[in-house]
Amino acid sequence: MNLSAAEIYQAIVVPTLIVGGVGLAFGLLLAWSSLAFAVKVDQRILQVKAVLPGVNCGACGQSGCESFAEAVVAGRAKINGCPVGGEGVARKVAQVLGQEITNTASFVARVACGGLAGCTRQKFTYEGIKSCTAASGLHNGPKACSFGCLGFGDCVAVCPFNAIVIVDGVAKIYEDNCKSCEKCVAACPKKLIGMVPRGKNHLVNCRSTQKGPVVKRNCDTGCIGCTKCVKACPASAISFANNLAKIDPLLCTNCGECVRACPTNTIVDVTAPVVLRNSLA
Repeated sequence: MNLSAAEIYQAIVVPTLIVGGVGLAFGLLLAWSSLAFAVKVDQRILQVKAVLPGVNCGACGQSGCESFAEAVVAGRAKINGCPVGGEGVARKVAQVLGQEITNTASFVARVACGGLAGCTRQKFTYEGIKSCTAASGLHNGPKACSFGCLGFGDCVAVCPFNAIVIVDGVAKIYEDNCKSCEKCVAACPKKLIGMVPRGKNHLVNCRSTQKGPVVKRNCDTGCIGCTKCVKACPASAISFANNLAKIDPLLCTNCGECVRACPTNTIVDVTAPVVLRNSLA
C-alpha cells in the first residue's frame, strides 16, 4: 500500500512531535521543580563533616558524624563535642565556623576497681554466660565485693578502639588508645568506669561504699575509710563521703602523697605498671 507524503507525515511525524513535546514539557517542569523545591545545604556542614574522624561512634550524642556536623553548624552541639577527634578536630571545626574555642580538655576512661585475682574473694563459682551484665544479675555477681569488676569484658566488646583488655580479672584501659567515646561507661553494669581529664594520674581504685571491716573482708585493696589520704593531700583535692575517698581531678596536682599515705594501696598512680597478683610467688 502506497502512502502519500501527507499521510506519512500524519502517521509518524505528528505523533513523534507530540510525544517529544510532552517529554520536553515534563523535563522542563522537573527541572523547574528541582530548583524551586531544592533543599539548600549549608556548605559548612560538608566542611565540618570532612574534618571529623568518620567513625560514627555516637560519643558526641548524635547518631553519627553527619548528624554532629549538622548539629554543630546549627548551634545544637558544642564545637569541641567530638571526643574522638579531640582538640585537633575541635580547632578545625572552629576554623570552619569562624569561631574561637577555649575549652579543649581531653578526657580518658578509668576503671575504679583494684580487685585483681588473688586479692579479692569469691562468693560462688559462676558458670553462666560470660557477660558482666548477665553475671551481675545473679546475686550481683560471683565476687564477694558487690561493687567489683566482674572481668567478663562487656566493656572490651563495645570499645571500637581496642583500648580495653582484661588483666588478672579486672578491666584495664590503655589510655593512648582511648578516644573518650564513653561506650565502655555505658556498658559497665557496675558503673565502675568514669571519665577523667588526661594528665590526672591518681585514682581511688575502688567504688565500694561499704564500711571498712566489710571491705577488708572482701578485698585486700578496697578503701577502708581511714581518711589518711584526705589528711595527706596538700592540695585539699581529696574528700570523703559515704565510706569512700574521692579525688577532685581539677584540684589534684599529681604529687603522689595520697598514694604513699594509703595503707591498702587503694589509691594508685595509673602510669605505674600493673602487677599481676597471681604471678607472684
